[in-house]
Amino acid sequence: MVESSGKMKSSSHPTLFDAIHLGAWDLPHRILMAPLTRCRASEGHVPNDLNAEYYAQRASAGLIISEATSVSPQGYGYPSTPGIHTNAQVEGWKKVTKAVHDLGGKIVLQLWHVGRISHPSFQPNGGQPVAPSAIAPRGQIFTGTALVPYTVPRALETSEIPGIIAEYVDGAKRARAAGFDGVEIHNANGYLLDQFLRDGTNHRTDGYGGSLAGRARLTLEVTEAVVGVWGADRVGIRFSPSGVFNDMRDSNPLETFTYVLKALSPLGLAYAHVTQVTAQDLAHGAVAGVGPKELRPAFKGAVVSAGGFTQETGNRALAEGWADAIAFGVPFLANPDLPERFRRNAPLNVPDEATFYAPGAKGYTDYPRLAD
Repeated sequence: MVESSGKMKSSSHPTLFDAIHLGAWDLPHRILMAPLTRCRASEGHVPNDLNAEYYAQRASAGLIISEATSVSPQGYGYPSTPGIHTNAQVEGWKKVTKAVHDLGGKIVLQLWHVGRISHPSFQPNGGQPVAPSAIAPRGQIFTGTALVPYTVPRALETSEIPGIIAEYVDGAKRARAAGFDGVEIHNANGYLLDQFLRDGTNHRTDGYGGSLAGRARLTLEVTEAVVGVWGADRVGIRFSPSGVFNDMRDSNPLETFTYVLKALSPLGLAYAHVTQVTAQDLAHGAVAGVGPKELRPAFKGAVVSAGGFTQETGNRALAEGWADAIAFGVPFLANPDLPERFRRNAPLNVPDEATFYAPGAKGYTDYPRLAD
């Protein structure tokens, strides 16, 4: 068993129902809620009362990791996703954090910038999306009205990168003002920081590309800057080392992610959130063998894992020692009282995939609880 300090404890194998000291937080159990994009923010990318109800229903999670939330007007690539760069957004998020805290829950905000996974229709003044290099992802994007091919992004100038870091800092400060318990940096799933880290999307020749140290530089600088706002014990970071979502690839992911996790270890972060390869990833060309199990030795702190876990496989990961807590996504989406269902070995609601990103309460706040 590994606590967030990285020190081993001599005890029996932990289970999902055992308490854990994770960073600054004493959590009653290890069943976390994974970040889930739901596309239900109001105009101006402002969280609303329905969002507050949704998160409050799931306040029994050991820790809620919010849906991905843009730190910048440039950082959007999906309709009706929330932001954290305006005062109105802060006020909207205050409703969410109060609703969760009133029920005894804890919630962190996931800081996000989509980079090239966008379209001029999402960008200020119709500009090009930004990325480490001018490489368009394969596939199509939904603009809110139609599916269209991705466009070639604009490679960020070296002089622009301090501004990107400043946007993460501003988002972190606004998350504090909104009442969150901490933040998670989204460095996964093919978005901007992940694009800089991997050699399939980063072909730069300046100090933010080329060598592995160059490609990892933005991740490290953003993390250090956000730690300067929150303190390390209230900051987590998410990686998807085997993920191929959003046309991602890397020539040596084991080397890449081992490097960045070792480089982050001295900071003393609350946790590293490392996803395991899923069947969907494998079907789209991912290679098994680079995930939390293989990367666990590289990070001297707590590891949270996600990616298709069940109660049984989550307990197995804890028992084998390569994860300290498990983040559940779709099961929490469809089961607001997931921890209680696990405790009772009760049946789980079937998720309605047609409503995952649809507007309104259906498939969002209307899933029944056991008490119902």
